[in-house]
Amino acid sequence: MTADLHYATDSIEGFHAHIYYSPQTKPDAARLRETLDRGFSVTLGRWHDRPIGPHSAPMYQVAFAREEFASIVLWLMLNRDGLSVLVHPLTGDDYADHATFALWLGPPLPLNLEILKARDDTG
Repeated sequence: MTADLHYATDSIEGFHAHIYYSPQTKPDAARLRETLDRGFSVTLGRWHDRPIGPHSAPMYQVAFAREEFASIVLWLMLNRDGLSVLVHPLTGDDYADHATFALWLGPPLPLNLEILKARDDTG
């Protein structure tokens, strides 16, 4: 079967995983962060204890290379400790990366995509 593809996967430069938490689940998020840092080739972003950008809940970002996708995402599927995780590619189109190409592990949270749309519209 041949698919009519509009995007080439080689446009994916890497991935971000956003790990969401609340004040009550921050210790779980911290344990997850420590394990990701020790066990995988990742770059950890700062803790954001308040919503930032399109994110409606506290979170931190985990950046990783294409080659790490399977090992990290499969591990997160089984070990996210009940936390919601947004995984999206880095294609250069922030809006599409978060709105169209993203996947959720756990319950999805609302995103303020208008922020990304406005950023993309201004170039």
